[in-house]
Amino acid sequence: MVTGLQVSRAAHDHPQYLQWQQLPALPDKVGFAGSFAGVSNGALLVGGGANFPAGQTPWNGGAKRWYADLFALEQPDGEWKRVGQLPRNLGYGVSASWRDGMVCVGGSNAEGHSAVAFIVRYQQGQIAIEELPSLPEPLANTSGALVGDVLYIAGGIPAPDAKSASNGCWSIDLAESPDNRHWRQEAPIPGPGRMLSVAGVQNGAFYVFSGVALEDGQRSYLTDAYRLDGLEWTRLSDLPAPVAAAPTPAYAAGQATLLVFGGDDGTLAPGAATLQSRHPGFSDQVWSYNVVTDVWAARESMPVDKKPDAIENPNGSTWPVVTTTSANWNGYFVIPGGEVRPATRTPRVLAMQPVQQKGVFLALDWLVVIAYFLLTIAISVVVSRKMSGTTSEFFLGGSKIPWWAAGLSIFGTTLSALTFIAVPAKAYATNWTYLVNNLMIVVVAPFIVYLYLPYFRKLKIVSVYEYLEIRFSRSVKLLASAVFLVFQISRLGVVIYLPALVVSSLMGVDLVYCIAITSLVTTVYCFLGGIEAVVWTDVMQVIVLLGGAMAALFYVAFSLDGGFIQLFSEASEGHKLVLADLGNSIAEPVLWVMIVGGFFGQLVTYSSDQVVVQRYLTTATEQKARKSIYTNALLTIPASIIFFGVGSALWVYFRHNPGAIDPHGRIDDVFPWFIAHELPSGVSGLVIAGVFAATMSTISSSMNSMATVITTDFYKILKPGGQDKEQFRFARWTTVALGIIGCVVSIYIASLNNTSIWDQYIAIIGLLGGCLGGIFMAGILTKHIHARAVLSGFIASVTLLFFIKQVTSIHLLLYAAVGVLGCFALSWLASLIIPDKAKYK
Repeated sequence: MVTGLQVSRAAHDHPQYLQWQQLPALPDKVGFAGSFAGVSNGALLVGGGANFPAGQTPWNGGAKRWYADLFALEQPDGEWKRVGQLPRNLGYGVSASWRDGMVCVGGSNAEGHSAVAFIVRYQQGQIAIEELPSLPEPLANTSGALVGDVLYIAGGIPAPDAKSASNGCWSIDLAESPDNRHWRQEAPIPGPGRMLSVAGVQNGAFYVFSGVALEDGQRSYLTDAYRLDGLEWTRLSDLPAPVAAAPTPAYAAGQATLLVFGGDDGTLAPGAATLQSRHPGFSDQVWSYNVVTDVWAARESMPVDKKPDAIENPNGSTWPVVTTTSANWNGYFVIPGGEVRPATRTPRVLAMQPVQQKGVFLALDWLVVIAYFLLTIAISVVVSRKMSGTTSEFFLGGSKIPWWAAGLSIFGTTLSALTFIAVPAKAYATNWTYLVNNLMIVVVAPFIVYLYLPYFRKLKIVSVYEYLEIRFSRSVKLLASAVFLVFQISRLGVVIYLPALVVSSLMGVDLVYCIAITSLVTTVYCFLGGIEAVVWTDVMQVIVLLGGAMAALFYVAFSLDGGFIQLFSEASEGHKLVLADLGNSIAEPVLWVMIVGGFFGQLVTYSSDQVVVQRYLTTATEQKARKSIYTNALLTIPASIIFFGVGSALWVYFRHNPGAIDPHGRIDDVFPWFIAHELPSGVSGLVIAGVFAATMSTISSSMNSMATVITTDFYKILKPGGQDKEQFRFARWTTVALGIIGCVVSIYIASLNNTSIWDQYIAIIGLLGGCLGGIFMAGILTKHIHARAVLSGFIASVTLLFFIKQVTSIHLLLYAAVGVLGCFALSWLASLIIPDKAKYK
């Protein structure tokens, strides 16, 4: 039961998400309903349809007339051109834009209903028609949409005098060669047969909403909704009202919303013959359906502007329309013509553009964020005053960092803004199955402590890759260092991008400026205080980021009448707390994939990533280093529960407040949107400070570690015998250069469109880090694998990973496992074949 949520600071706002305008009217005084519409080679095409010629209605003996005229509009401010004709008079079928043409399927005319299907292409003023296989049966008043290259057709009626509507669903793969194209019968749509339904596509799934059922010729208006998942239909939440004959397909907004415009709710259908021209028209309500929360919300209204003479001169007014199609063109969602009241058409062409809303960031929020930044800079200034300007201090903090601080620093570094934003988004969109991946650090920690740590501490190394030079050769070290640097630069760009995205959405500031500011502030305090400043700011930042996440979680819980009990009860009922999928798929996040992939992913990070290893090298002894590793592992358990809990809380919150979520947003934007629009002032500032804390912790750690590797593994080789002061200055200015590089990479990533930044991050770890982890495993666990063998194994495993990524659907998490095990096994095999020219050291 949806009750009890408090009103947020944005609850009384009525934001505008849709901006309407009118394109040039179709060149016909009466207009058409049931037209086909689509895009071909950049031009908007509208063709066919039907109307009642001027003055004629069904009530004065008038007859409906069908048309074949085809019109093209090449620019939004241009003029319609009559460019040809369809193969026959036709209307009330399905149309869709596919590649360079408009696909038309089914429909009706004065002779009856049709099964015809064809593609219309328009180029340089000429029309070309390509025939498609006909439908297995004639169908009109149906709906349909493209899912990739596959066109789906749902419902409809086979003849004008049909006593019942179809519940059938057909599909055709247009990407197949013309000789192989054919219609496939999908599972029938549950519920009664229907016509005049609304189709939609979101996230690769096909949806069918509402429609009209026929039972012995009698109409009943439907509110049910369904999604086709592979071979089966899933029943969804019912619509608040019927939307029969609304423009179809629905508008796919953002990554998780479908918008349905108007429609006929059937309330005036029995009296249409009596009302005639006094019919007030159809619904102007815009409904949104969120595919994640499975809830409907009333949004804005379609444009309505009825003039005093609207009854006598309907074309002089703007009405909501039904029995028409839709098309996406030049950034517009276009609704051409349609029926404004029974028997009355319009030539008007409505066009909608999405409007992105800005957040509300108040003075108290700014005070909290500014206080956080000042505290961060203050820590770095205090630390810098104690520094004597040595590389030991800049890279290892003089090996005097307390174990608990090093543990918190490891935790803060590995947590990052990816955890803060993308993990809640993943839990919001799916469930808790990825939690097992996070918790595998508890299993990995003993392996690190007893197998890897003793070697790293005994050798007194600064860069973890120095171990590879001692164990194998300099060439192996340089290769590993280079791989680390490539990986970190990629990671650096992602974690700078995320908070910049938050600030940009909050204040409407250009995203590039946000990226630059984040990079600048972090570079300054990393430059000033080195690793010690990084560690102590990490400690403060962990407190802030966990506090921010908990503030968001408690806000949602306390907004519910039942508090946490209600929150987790509703999340459980919605299957949002599922911890494991016990399937055996290699491509889905099933339990065994989480365990295997999570284990090797964590092993790669804690055994071969300079960012993490450097933290436990800053402590005074091996025993204290052990404590720091275990501290991080134990902290991961409650922290992961908090962040996954935030995702579940967001799902519950937006089920209670379906109109509060941004219909145009990406799934990864859900937490930033909640922060910006729903949290009270001050709390919002705290959570934003948490985002910055998570980000700056990771950025500073990456920059300092990269500077360490560049100075230790490359600069010292290029300039042997250099003084420590000179190396210290080089490391500092390398930090500045890395800040600039990270900024540039982040701007590039901002131009990408990935459904989940979390998945993108895991892919980078697996592809760039897995094979590197295999090198360390080969060195630690064996004595007979030598330098030439491990280099051969590394190259072979990279090739193997690339091949697997290209030709299989293996889950992203398993890339790390394949990389580690592949490199280890192939290196071992190579050592049996390739002779060792240098004795094992």
